[in-house]
Amino acid sequence: MSHTHESPVVVTGAGPTGLLLAGDLAAAGVDVVVLEKRPKGISNLTRAFGVHARTLELLDARGLADELVLTGRTIRELRLFGEVPFDIGSLPSRFPFLLVTPQYEVEKLLLRRALKNGAVIRYGTEVTGLEQDGDGVTVSVRTETGDTTARTRYLVGADGTRSAVREALGLPFPGKVVIRSVALADVRFTEEPPLVVRVHGTGGAFGFIAPFGDGYWRVGGWDRAHRGEPDDTPVDFEELRALIERAFGSDFGMHDPRWLSRFHSDERQVPEYRVGRVLLAGDAAHQHSPAGGQGMNTGLQDAANLGWKLAAVQSGRSADALLDTYHAERHPIGRAVLRSSGLNLRLAMAHNPLELALRAVRRLVVTHVRPVTRQAIGEITGIGFSYPAPRGAHPLTGKRAPDLELDRGRLYEVLREGRFVLALPPGTEAGGLARDGLVVARRTEGDEALLVRPDGYYAWAGAPRLPAIEAGLAPWTG
Repeated sequence: MSHTHESPVVVTGAGPTGLLLAGDLAAAGVDVVVLEKRPKGISNLTRAFGVHARTLELLDARGLADELVLTGRTIRELRLFGEVPFDIGSLPSRFPFLLVTPQYEVEKLLLRRALKNGAVIRYGTEVTGLEQDGDGVTVSVRTETGDTTARTRYLVGADGTRSAVREALGLPFPGKVVIRSVALADVRFTEEPPLVVRVHGTGGAFGFIAPFGDGYWRVGGWDRAHRGEPDDTPVDFEELRALIERAFGSDFGMHDPRWLSRFHSDERQVPEYRVGRVLLAGDAAHQHSPAGGQGMNTGLQDAANLGWKLAAVQSGRSADALLDTYHAERHPIGRAVLRSSGLNLRLAMAHNPLELALRAVRRLVVTHVRPVTRQAIGEITGIGFSYPAPRGAHPLTGKRAPDLELDRGRLYEVLREGRFVLALPPGTEAGGLARDGLVVARRTEGDEALLVRPDGYYAWAGAPRLPAIEAGLAPWTG
């Protein structure tokens, strides 16, 4: 067996999660290699179609959001279970909408950024096993030219639902299949419905529709009475057309499919996102129902949380223990998404009297009780999630930072440097605060000092006095 050279970080999987993580690490000066089982030029199947507001904010912090928005259609209303409207047009974000665009458009931009920053992608490279010790991980891989190994300090499994890294760790992936044999297609409509994303069910059928910006719509359908075909079973267009008609009362004159596929939906989550020097992200760590379109978004947000932490540990600015906060922060988010997307799916598929009654109650509450409405929209779009804060911390600690106006531009423009941002009130003296990994800027308004993490969450906030600021900076920037 031959041996490859060592690399500080190896990422498995060149999907959206792996590519965002690799781009972040490379931008921070970390040598990173991505191992991808697919041959070069063979894209992932484009099942994901929606990019939510929080993900767009994180892409904005990488200079990619505005370009991505041009590739799709912006939708300001979702209609989920029982036609309940979720108005996202008034979100407190620069991106008050769902962007409907194929997954490959997201991957294209993330791949370009990763390569530009110096990440190395090794295609046709399949992980077959791993061993770890106190100094690193030895990854066994299979290539067209034979078996080999790669040595790395840290390994990140972002290799999808059938993760070889997760299996090599022997981690359980508890959960269940929630729907089998969902038929998917991109089609044209003769009678276009309103431009909203709709998830609905009636009788024994469940369906969803979402408009792309090029005249095509993503449609999906499922039959409760259908026992389920394997994912590689071809989809009959007439089968899908009939399902959409049953779910929505119309097939909208669907025609000219450009793409047909079939999949099953699981709800699963690993108990640990970190095992020693191996970490899991994206679909390798969690699987969600398609209702709400949160799967890819949750994975991208995993990567944004993990990237700066790995870079800080690798550079020596932070201790290895910082990586424990990845599981502590992201596992509860994955669990929350699992719960909310699963509820949305079950209510969309409601068919017995009890389920229909629960759907009616949920519709009433979500429509008329504003705190519940805000919570539901915050979970779907990702802007409502926060991370745990230490006891006695400022109320902002762990919360998502909005796009503050600073003397150096918008906050998310400044975050493109990949560093912490200390936003001081106007006129505050900043002498002696400069250090590696920190950008010091001034707010255009406000009277508190704010420390924002590289992933756009508040690390600390408090009075703009030098001793307090120094104490707030110490755990993060040394």
